[in-house]
Amino acid sequence: MMIIAKSISDSEQLPLFKNQLFKLKTKLSNFEANIPEQRALGTFVHQIAELMNQHNLKEQEIAPRTEIETDGLSCIPVSIQCKGELTQIFQFYQQLQQLDRLIRIKQVKFTNDSDYIGEVSMETDVVIYYRTNIKHG
Repeated sequence: MMIIAKSISDSEQLPLFKNQLFKLKTKLSNFEANIPEQRALGTFVHQIAELMNQHNLKEQEIAPRTEIETDGLSCIPVSIQCKGELTQIFQFYQQLQQLDRLIRIKQVKFTNDSDYIGEVSMETDVVIYYRTNIKHG
């Protein structure tokens, strides 16, 4: 009777596990879709510059660093700097998160303007990724 009761209990858990699996597969496919198969560094730099221009950020600097390759995945560190009002910079970050490419923000530094006119300088280090070892079926 205990074995039958356990089997019934386990079978009731199965739909929950299927739902969890479906959610994880969806999340994984979205994750992979946000890691392009090509480097596309120029496209990324252009997107960042456009976002900065949209938010009227000044003294823009976007500097890619030395690329790092791992098994099937490459990382490109990018240093981004600009100056503007804090609200403009936060709006920039909100849109940065909505890009169709996976971005990991490693570090953010804000420095208040020495004249205290309401502007801050922002420095951030981000990492973008692309897949290098694609297996086509």
